[in-house]
Amino acid sequence: MKAVIQRVTYANVKVDGVIKGAVSKGLLVLLGVEADDNEYEAQLLAKKIATLRIFSDENDKMNLSLNDIDGEVLVISNFTLCGDCRKGRRPYFGEAGNPEIAQPLYEFFIRKMKEQGIRKVEKGIFGADMKLELLNDGPVTIILHSKELPHK
Repeated sequence: MKAVIQRVTYANVKVDGVIKGAVSKGLLVLLGVEADDNEYEAQLLAKKIATLRIFSDENDKMNLSLNDIDGEVLVISNFTLCGDCRKGRRPYFGEAGNPEIAQPLYEFFIRKMKEQGIRKVEKGIFGADMKLELLNDGPVTIILHSKELPHK
């Protein structure tokens, strides 16, 4: 599972011109599910994101987590994160999880974010053509891959 995390002042997602999810101060998470991902990896990633200290404290140091600031999260499914661009000029998406695997893991990840104590977790519409609007704060952008996290 791959995630691109952006610290935002606000973010929203629209489908057919209608806002389907919106958050204020917190994170925008673009989530790519790979074919061999599982619930354990989704849970690991949710915990890591909720506790990642990337928000500024009173001394302007990145010392606070999403939980510490009562931040909000907008989670967007994004299979293109699983694209392999090592060869040729067109991404290869063979490692991306098919919708039968990816959608349940996307929904599971969202539940796990809520279980981490995140008060507001919004989402887009899986598989839809979505338009995102955000104000990146910092900018702070982090890339995480569940397979690179410590597994126990």
